[in-house]
Amino acid sequence: MALLIWVLTIGPLLTNQLNYTIMKNLSLSLLIIGLTFVSCKKEEAQKPEETTTKEEVTAETKPDSATVAKAWTDYATPSKGHEMLAKDTGTWDAELTFWSPDNPQEMKSTATVTYKMIMGGRYQEGTYSGDMFGMPFEGKGMVAYDNATEEFVSTWIDNMGTGMMVTRGKYDEATKTSTFYGEMVDPVTKKAKKVKEIITYIDDNNQKMEMFDVSEDGKEFKSMQVVSKRKM
Repeated sequence: MALLIWVLTIGPLLTNQLNYTIMKNLSLSLLIIGLTFVSCKKEEAQKPEETTTKEEVTAETKPDSATVAKAWTDYATPSKGHEMLAKDTGTWDAELTFWSPDNPQEMKSTATVTYKMIMGGRYQEGTYSGDMFGMPFEGKGMVAYDNATEEFVSTWIDNMGTGMMVTRGKYDEATKTSTFYGEMVDPVTKKAKKVKEIITYIDDNNQKMEMFDVSEDGKEFKSMQVVSKRKM
């Protein structure tokens, strides 16, 4: 009888406790399995992306030796741009005209320039000499045609200052002009200012160069013009 009472009273309690324990352990096991599954899926999803990225970076940063050799050969070989520069080889007479925003009266001067190709026809060197504002004038320009960027790069120095003007530009066959953009230092403000230069190739023996100062708001002021004629 006592055993029956114990079974009827304690039995259900033990059964409930056992079921609770089993369900708790089962839920915990399912949770662990679920988290493990999600983690594996996440890693699998990320692996292809990481692998692709590494492959792309490797392909972009490590060209083969043949590609590198060809790139440098093409870069160092004179091209049509250099042939164009070589056509200027010789001595030219130049008439210079200057304008100032503060002085409407133009000023004129003359100079002689000699062009020659240097370093195996890769660069054009221009040497200028003359008289400017009653003082001896000398200047030197260097022009390159960069095969990689497909543009002309020009530098200019003279004895009227201690800085260097650097401009870059391209040639337009339709208008027979080369347009350059760059900067030079204004000795008054001691700040860089933008400049624009247009060279018009009238024919094989005549050229015109126009220089413009470009303000911060984009307005252009024509400050200089050089009309050159080849000495025959």
